[in-house]
Amino acid sequence: MSFLLLGAQSPSAARRSFLRGSGLVLTGTAVALLAGKEALAATHGAGAESDIRILNTALGAELEAIAAYQVGAESKLLEKAVLDLAVTFQGHHKEHADVLAKTIAKLGGKAVAAKAKYDFPVASLKTQADVLRFAAQLEKGAVSAYLGAVPVFGNRDLSKAAASILGDEAMHWAVLRNALGEAPVPGAFVA
Repeated sequence: MSFLLLGAQSPSAARRSFLRGSGLVLTGTAVALLAGKEALAATHGAGAESDIRILNTALGAELEAIAAYQVGAESKLLEKAVLDLAVTFQGHHKEHADVLAKTIAKLGGKAVAAKAKYDFPVASLKTQADVLRFAAQLEKGAVSAYLGAVPVFGNRDLSKAAASILGDEAMHWAVLRNALGEAPVPGAFVA
């Protein structure tokens, strides 16, 4: 499928370009929290336990997405361009998971581990479109999950960081919908 134009940029360079062009500016505290800087380890507040639970929920979803993209990549159902895209998106989820785990540790929590086995609908994945539809549904779920998490963080810098990840998940969902021949952005609001 020729719907992809990944360009010559690396995924991280593309993300940095997007963030610069989007007007989204993460505060120094959010960037430091997400980078796991030692100086912020002492920022445990009354809401730190709640924030750790939210971060662990997000981490669990990221680990599930990594496993799901692995299933898609190993399915032998994807054309080269789509496989490359799946691997790129899986890489994004690995970056998200790494940052979330480090942030949880810096806040004094214990990061959840990936499940030994996920209950994916492998038997129903018979075509490339099936795999894309499955991935799109997971991305839509991630968008909704981050949308729900953003307003409930006690640490507002974590809200801003989660919103940044939400934007990445929304782009994944839009690209996958486009690959399926569906409107990339089905409405003016994410529901």
